[in-house]
Amino acid sequence: MTEKRKVEIFSAGCPACDEAVSLVQDMKCPSCDLSILDMNEPVVAKRAGALGIRSVPAIVVDGQLAGCCQGNGPTRDKLEAAGIGQPIK
Repeated sequence: MTEKRKVEIFSAGCPACDEAVSLVQDMKCPSCDLSILDMNEPVVAKRAGALGIRSVPAIVVDGQLAGCCQGNGPTRDKLEAAGIGQPIK
């Protein structure tokens, strides 16, 4: 049996997620086994958290979060730097 690369897309079904799904579908080859996972399902969301996914769309290849999907998502520091929680004077 031929070995396959496991590609998972964690999606919320939004237009940005749909665009990522289309991109990966266009790029995949016969060595890619593609799954599209719905973040609205609790089991999927829990697994996403364990993988370090902080925003969607997110792409995981062979169990590793793709570099383009790492380090994103809101943080308290970034939101405070944007002014959230600080009165306008």
